[in-house]
Amino acid sequence: MTLSELEKQIRSKKSFLCIGLDTDLDKIPSFLKGEADPIFAFNKAIIDATHSLCVAYKPNTAFYEAYGSEGWRSLEKTIAYLNPDIFTIADAKRGDIGNTSTRYAKAFFETMDFDALTVAPYMGRDSVEPFLEFEGKYTILLGLTSNPGAFDFQTREEAGGRLFEEVLRTASNYRHAERLMYVVGATKAEYLGDIRRIIPDAFLLIPGVGAQGGSLEEVCRYGLNEQVGLLINSSRGIIYASGERDFAEKAAQKALGLQTQMAKILADRGA
Repeated sequence: MTLSELEKQIRSKKSFLCIGLDTDLDKIPSFLKGEADPIFAFNKAIIDATHSLCVAYKPNTAFYEAYGSEGWRSLEKTIAYLNPDIFTIADAKRGDIGNTSTRYAKAFFETMDFDALTVAPYMGRDSVEPFLEFEGKYTILLGLTSNPGAFDFQTREEAGGRLFEEVLRTASNYRHAERLMYVVGATKAEYLGDIRRIIPDAFLLIPGVGAQGGSLEEVCRYGLNEQVGLLINSSRGIIYASGERDFAEKAAQKALGLQTQMAKILADRGA
């Protein structure tokens, strides 16, 4: 799915919600554990209940890799189940030099057929540009993350400004930078105005709304652009809304709550 197609989906569904499929066997309803593939059974129910309310799904690969080859098969089945009108993000935070990055990209963009992949920028240009060579696929660079440890390095003042700002400026000049998106945590919404001055047209993936305490209204106030330009991710707050047999229904209710807020924000801004 291209970004222009993603924007059409956003406007059609009046939603820029991304649901994180961080599926943990310790947290899913106990009655599912008798299924042949409880992870996929959980994911399928969540997808069936919420697909009309969101435009993207984001499995965090750690929650699948933790269960070895069986977990990986569950991830493959989940991606195969999603229809092509949904933007798919592999939250894998990969990044290495040369052929290693190319192989990571092939794994997620070709073998798994994800639309996008999260990538860590610490190793610089030659660790990021191999991902950007894949036409029709998108690299989501970690810009300013939502975790408390982000203040260890990302907001440090450097000669040219804060470190995360230098990352954004530098990456925006990489080859095929038009295929870049960026992670900006909702708990760092006060920085979004500065971020938009550096990358006004880029799509931002915003985790941290919901369980981590980020404010949807504040994120939209500073982060929306002419193309909408936001994917708001919620994981635990939606998929673990209930631990009972009504888990999918409760997840849909939580997703509907966010989608309703998003529809109002878009209408109020004429977007």
